[in-house]
Amino acid sequence: MSNKKHHPSALNEKPGIQAPEIISATSVGNIQRFRKIQPSAKELVEGILDENITALSRAITLVESTNVNHLAKANEVINACLPYANKSVRIGITGVPGVGKSTFIEAFGKYLTGLGKKVAVLAVDPSSTISHGSILGDKTRMEELVKDKNAFIRPSASGETLGGVARKTRETITLCEAAGFDTIIIETVGVGQSETAVHSMVDFFLLLKISGAGDELQGIKRGIMEMADAIVINKADGDNIKRANLAKLEFNRALHLFPAKKSGWTPTTAACSAITHEGISNVWETIQKFLELTKGNNYFFTKRKEQNQYWMLETINEQLKSNFYNHPEIIELIEKNKKAVQNDELSPFAAAVSLLEKYFKK
Repeated sequence: MSNKKHHPSALNEKPGIQAPEIISATSVGNIQRFRKIQPSAKELVEGILDENITALSRAITLVESTNVNHLAKANEVINACLPYANKSVRIGITGVPGVGKSTFIEAFGKYLTGLGKKVAVLAVDPSSTISHGSILGDKTRMEELVKDKNAFIRPSASGETLGGVARKTRETITLCEAAGFDTIIIETVGVGQSETAVHSMVDFFLLLKISGAGDELQGIKRGIMEMADAIVINKADGDNIKRANLAKLEFNRALHLFPAKKSGWTPTTAACSAITHEGISNVWETIQKFLELTKGNNYFFTKRKEQNQYWMLETINEQLKSNFYNHPEIIELIEKNKKAVQNDELSPFAAAVSLLEKYFKK
């Protein structure tokens, strides 16, 4: 029999000391009760008009909700805010990932608040097509602007909407304007077709570029270049200044190949550094000149009316699509038709026509 003494393993967990109660149970209870309280539409509107950020945030959450029970209340809030909206400058900012959109927006936003402006940044965060999750890290990347009392940053998950534009961004603009924000900046994901949707809800469309990425050779392509009211070459600092100025010249030449804009505005090019803030003030001066021209020739107001009509039709399309796919009988029929299409028993087009006919008959 062994005489060795048994020693407990060093891997065994030793009982610790219970942490003292540092949070008041009463406070926790009050917070939880407050969160459960749902303010009425009237209370939300009053809060928004009083420039209460909490009320604004809760109203935006309500508007973004996919719960059908929230739709009537959200519409009530939006309609009540409409008379106090349309008093801002709406700026769309896009560019491929890595161009420095968040850094630029922070520098640009801080410049505007320094001028006494109230700036709302609506940043659309890309969602995973697999898990549908989103990091929503825009506030983290704009750590200086988020602390500015005259700025409001609202990241929203793109969800399944076209190219990454948040489904309710248009309505959110109205709420922010009613809350007193006179400059609305919409940052797109920068992954393709989202730019088209953003262009249809802003007054000025800014395209950010970087030098040395080969884009200079593709300047003659239509699409996003044709939509831009200004192209700004970011990261024009350090050893990159010479390349940025060269890219600026190349893009400027490319812009002259496009037909004249209905607005009468000639798109401009510029270089700037979001790090050193060099050239940031020039961007705002360009926007001011654009507004002066388009308000003078009435294009600014005509475009806004056209945008309102566009979003009415888009909302109809979206609602029809939602109603169709959520109809209980259609859900069952879709599954049957899917199998028939997969087995080549029915063509995709015939299956679609059949489903639509049954839906509208019901």
